[in-house]
Amino acid sequence: MTAYILRRLLLMIPTMIGIMGISFIVIQFAPGGPVEQVIAQLSGQADGADARLSGGGDMLGQSAGVEEGGSRYRGAQGLDPELIAKLEKQFGFDKPPLERFLEMMWNYIRFDFGESFFRNTSVIDLIIEKLPVSISLGLWVLLISYAISIPLGIRKAVSDGSRFDVWTSGVIVVGYAVPGFLFGILLIVLFAGGSFFDWFPLRGLTSDNFDQLSWWQKILDYFWHLALPLTALLLSAFATTTLLTKNSFIDEIKKQYVVTACAKGLAERQVLYGHVFRNAMLIVIAGLPGAFISAFFTGSLLIENIFSLDGLGRLGYLAIVNRDYPIVFATLYIFSLMGLVIGLISDLIYTWIDPRIDFDRRDV
Repeated sequence: MTAYILRRLLLMIPTMIGIMGISFIVIQFAPGGPVEQVIAQLSGQADGADARLSGGGDMLGQSAGVEEGGSRYRGAQGLDPELIAKLEKQFGFDKPPLERFLEMMWNYIRFDFGESFFRNTSVIDLIIEKLPVSISLGLWVLLISYAISIPLGIRKAVSDGSRFDVWTSGVIVVGYAVPGFLFGILLIVLFAGGSFFDWFPLRGLTSDNFDQLSWWQKILDYFWHLALPLTALLLSAFATTTLLTKNSFIDEIKKQYVVTACAKGLAERQVLYGHVFRNAMLIVIAGLPGAFISAFFTGSLLIENIFSLDGLGRLGYLAIVNRDYPIVFATLYIFSLMGLVIGLISDLIYTWIDPRIDFDRRDV
């Protein structure tokens, strides 16, 4: 197992280089970079992006008496070439692309993510500031979905083909087919002051008077704000885990050792939870870390924007819109690294639950 872990860790190095390298190349050809964002501001053409440039006022003053000439930046005609050069230096674009990439990777290895282009603060501080919101969503989605889906999946497996199994499967399939963000919009229209009821808040995780509330009122206020976004996120997670649990139990129930246990006169509950559960839950429990990452990062991006929750998903989205590349690359690096590490942890959980699995005997 030690050799397998070492191989997986070494394989993460070229994988991370590939992910970051491809993303870096794509960014080089993407229009509307940070230099163009500032040029648009200086020209009075900004589209409302939340961009702030230190010293921008001085640069604007220098743009008087400009020269006409070609430029590789859209909208830069008529601006002083020295101003463009200062912008390129400030954002690091005065260096060759390969040098910039190697410098970025060296800094990221040491978890030095630099400062945001437009927020005047370090990227790591921004990520730490936004983490609680995303952790709240991911953790509660995971706990609630597993707490409901596992018992429901077991019940569906035991009563496979019954009326209960059919109608619950119909509800689950419909829930899985409806995108979470679309269901979130529906919840806002129905329950957040859209067109019908105004029962739940639309923004943030806490109320403005949160600090003045008692401890039990703070708990109620917290879950009051979480109710709608959690419901929207649970839709797909609930469906996936339930069907996965059901199929796993059906496969195990058909095996010979279950037939033997039933023939010995054991009760259904003893058979299910004493014999079937450990084997059937192998794939479900091993997928626990991956499910958390999925709910933590992927699922929360649109939900955070729809419900105006200031988490990592919204931070990454605004960084892409504003071309704040340090935040974009830092979040990509962290998410990719965590995904690879979680994949390794999932494999280790497999071997912990079922010692018969030996990854040392197979290729990575």
